[in-house]
Amino acid sequence: MTKQINLGGSFTLPGTSMSVNRMGYGAMQLAGPQVYGPPRDMDAAIAVLREAVAAGVDHIDTSDFYGPHVTNQIIKQALHPYPDGLVIVTKVGARRPKDKSWVHALSRQELIDAVHDNLRNLGLDTLDVVNLRVGGVMGPSEGSIEEPLTVLAELKRQGLVRHLGLSNVNADQLAEAQAITELVCVQNFYNVAHRDDDAFIDDLARRGIAYVPFFPLGGFSPLQSSALDAAAAALHATPMQVALAWLLQRSRNILLIPGTSSAEHLRENLRAATLQLPAEMIAGLDAIGGDRKAELRVND
Repeated sequence: MTKQINLGGSFTLPGTSMSVNRMGYGAMQLAGPQVYGPPRDMDAAIAVLREAVAAGVDHIDTSDFYGPHVTNQIIKQALHPYPDGLVIVTKVGARRPKDKSWVHALSRQELIDAVHDNLRNLGLDTLDVVNLRVGGVMGPSEGSIEEPLTVLAELKRQGLVRHLGLSNVNADQLAEAQAITELVCVQNFYNVAHRDDDAFIDDLARRGIAYVPFFPLGGFSPLQSSALDAAAAALHATPMQVALAWLLQRSRNILLIPGTSSAEHLRENLRAATLQLPAEMIAGLDAIGGDRKAELRVND
């Protein structure tokens, strides 16, 4: 039997009754290599999902363009009928051609089709939260997001979606979006070394909006830092556990969705929620982001 642990406390999405543990699970890595096609080991993928939920994870991040379709189908196979209180957050706004690239899919029909694909492959009548993905691969692009968000707001009014969020946006786009519909979360690229959203996170915290960093461990370029290594050694933890713990202590509105297809790695990620970083250690880790910004200025 899997033991439940403290997963960083809980956070209630604004304007909702949805309260989730702050340490969640990102399902992207359940698909095959390059997030395309089926996993190498379907039984292992199903087991990871079931163990995550048994350990207390009640927030799963996914998308029907992972695979495509594969990840949602695995979630359905592993967990449907879903336990009470499980919040599944998905995203729309991209598609995956056969060349395995990531292409924007923001037309009205593409967004409608994406919502219905998520509903079908997850086995749901209504999606808990849908994030509109815009911008580039790693960060926001300038420009209006009114047109695609208006489509999702219509689907929300039709009852196909309960709540909406945004991914890869800046503060101006958030302001534009809030004039169209209520928002419960923002999902952007952020970790201990990539700190462009520091002020944005603080503003969202004041508004009670969740901030969900993607690539919390560096993504395609895993985090490497002597400060992380030293902190990990002092805490008898791994550098990646320290990086996750730093995020949980960074702000109460941060929700984590580290992903893995390994049960052992899942357990390691979840244990990060139990780490307490002393103030002097946090100060040393905070400096990682400053060091990176200085390096970027030198290289410009």
